[in-house]
Amino acid sequence: MKSNRAAELRALTLSLPPPNASDLASIEQFLDVIWAENGLARATLASYRRDLEGAARWLASNSQALVVAQRAQLNELLAWRSQAKYSARSTTRLISTLRAFFAWQVRSGRRADDPAALLETPKLPRSLPKALGEGQIEMLLNAPDVDTAEGLRDKAMLELMYASGLRVSELVNIDAIGINLRQGVVRVTGKGNKERLVPIGAEAQHWLERYLAESRPKLLGKRQVRALFVDKNAEPPSRQAFWGSVKKYAAVAGLAPERISPHGLRHSFATHLLNHGADLRALQMLLGHSALSTTQIYTLVAREHLKRLHARHHPRG
Repeated sequence: MKSNRAAELRALTLSLPPPNASDLASIEQFLDVIWAENGLARATLASYRRDLEGAARWLASNSQALVVAQRAQLNELLAWRSQAKYSARSTTRLISTLRAFFAWQVRSGRRADDPAALLETPKLPRSLPKALGEGQIEMLLNAPDVDTAEGLRDKAMLELMYASGLRVSELVNIDAIGINLRQGVVRVTGKGNKERLVPIGAEAQHWLERYLAESRPKLLGKRQVRALFVDKNAEPPSRQAFWGSVKKYAAVAGLAPERISPHGLRHSFATHLLNHGADLRALQMLLGHSALSTTQIYTLVAREHLKRLHARHHPRG
């Protein structure tokens, strides 16, 4: 349902007139600058582009331009988005993008005022990460058919993702030289191109060793590639392909596919570590969060788990 609504909103935005030339030129210059200054990932830059071009389209439909927009016009844009039922989260992201864009305009001397500085962000509902139970994780991890090259690869990917708490983009982009089986660590490149070393764990290491010895040579043939995980075309699986695999294995395991996602494995990794007494600072380093506040939401998950245990087992729960 959410994906259908998102598609409808994208279609609504694309139905608006295209941005004018001056807006497009300024957006390109802004993206070049923030890429050079912050080394942002391609997905982040694409998100900035969508937000800014969407705002420019709406302004163009009202015979206005983004580069000279005033606060009143930006508030009208936000009011339109509210009436169109855009989510509070996407609107909050848009406001953050507009603030960055106009701050750059002021900093570069393109305008003297910042119309986005005082925009009010909508209040976001605090949603807890959706983690699987430890029994459900076992069922999912045991679903691939390890007697096939693809199944053994998928088993290794699922085990590594759960063992190390990786993001999907980090998992599919690991280089073969990024795995050190002797030391039991993997080097991953996270958001902002920041690298970190993450422990693998004995179980994931076992399946990685089997994948490297039995499956990867079959998938590669005589071809040489840098990627650790490859498909039959010797290409790293896309995020979308891995997403589809997780859904497939959820169905095989008897779990509800619509409730399972690759990111759920990362949430499960964090939640299960906390439930077993992990330190929050250590968890922050493992997840690659730049701010501890991002990691702290998992303490709410652990607290909810304890409350459910108390209610289920305490005589006065």
